[in-house]
Amino acid sequence: MEDNNLENSSKTNINWFPGHMTKALREMEKELKQIDVIFYCLDARAPISCINPKLSKLAENKKIIYVITKSDMVENNKLEPFKRRLTTSNSIAVTLNGTESNSTKILYDKAKFILKDKIELKKQKGLNFSIKAMVVGVPNAGKSTLINNFCKKAKTITGNKAGVTRGKQWVTVDDNLILLDTPGTLYPSFSSNKIARNLAYIGSIKDEVLDTTNLAFDFIKDIIKINKKFLEDRYKITISETDETLDVFDKICNARKCFSRGGELDYDKCATFILDDFRKGRLGKIILD
Repeated sequence: MEDNNLENSSKTNINWFPGHMTKALREMEKELKQIDVIFYCLDARAPISCINPKLSKLAENKKIIYVITKSDMVENNKLEPFKRRLTTSNSIAVTLNGTESNSTKILYDKAKFILKDKIELKKQKGLNFSIKAMVVGVPNAGKSTLINNFCKKAKTITGNKAGVTRGKQWVTVDDNLILLDTPGTLYPSFSSNKIARNLAYIGSIKDEVLDTTNLAFDFIKDIIKINKKFLEDRYKITISETDETLDVFDKICNARKCFSRGGELDYDKCATFILDDFRKGRLGKIILD
């Protein structure tokens, strides 16, 4: 890849909205009438970027529990401002480490709390009340992991990439809770390039539709703004005040020994390493928003 292409990478527009997402949004809208509460999954590494305006519009008249997933991948105390921002009279925000057993108990308790008036009304009428919850979020936000944790076994397919769940499916947890799993959905046009990049970094947009080398260049630039030590500590390099983004990319390529057969720096290979290191938490506990 030419160096000047890397330098201009931040001008690249990112968009990915396959047809099944349009269909999924329509199906969600139909199902909402019978839904009591929405579990809205947001990846802790980029919680605000994970808020899909299309989903938020659909959910505006429903009780919402924002579930900030993968909280073990960031400094948990740094999520408090996001939780406060997302908590309203109609919504609650909680953090979740889906790798911990029984971690979803707090979600069930919060659902009962936010629906207490509805539950009490049913009880007064002598009726049993089974909570119907819809699980939504952008691709790879942890929806299927959340459902499997609720059920204490694998009821849905999970994967560390976008687009694993392709259709809706009802999952009965017990007599008191039924979940509707939905496909991860984005929106036709991102409101900013920063949001698009953040979603691409965390794997919510398929790498197959991206120029991952340009994406890694932008990632380096963004991480340096947050804290250059994430890169310095992982790759054992020193980033000086005069280094351009491409200089840092070169240093990482050399550190990872990413060379082509002709001995040139292999940016494409290095980009794969960088993005994989971030997505698997090897760079440290990073919040992008």
